[in-house]
Amino acid sequence: MASVSKIRLFFITVALAITLGSCNKKNDVIPNTYVNFTLDLNDPEFVSLIGFGGSIVVGSSTNNWGLGAAGYDGNGIIICSGDEEFYAYDRTCPHDYVVNSVSIKVNIDPTNSMIAICPKCGTKYGLTVGGTPASGVGRYPLKNYKTRQQGNYVTVWN
Repeated sequence: MASVSKIRLFFITVALAITLGSCNKKNDVIPNTYVNFTLDLNDPEFVSLIGFGGSIVVGSSTNNWGLGAAGYDGNGIIICSGDEEFYAYDRTCPHDYVVNSVSIKVNIDPTNSMIAICPKCGTKYGLTVGGTPASGVGRYPLKNYKTRQQGNYVTVWN
């Protein structure tokens, strides 16, 4: 009976170590840059974010937010509305940054606002699934930023 308890304890310890170790791994290949701004969903510029699947691009000139909305290398940030939350991603393609050492802006797919496409490598990223690659050569997700909704206001930061 004691050996069964030791085996269980061993497997629990291993599972816990694996779980905690995986939490520290980051797939962010895009360098950190300061991001902090709040948008008002009542602003006509952001009306497409009301309801599931709407997406917009913001940058340093949006509402005079400056560098807090510029993202890495000034490429801007994509914001997408999900079921009950908002997602925010840096527009810099992680594949082209890692493989080619270039800063390429991904764009919102004009036929599906829940997909971003890199014009150089062709990778498509799912915007309501963590910015993960849906197709193409890319293997890293888009850099994620934190979001919080309070009433009609959505704050994006890192």
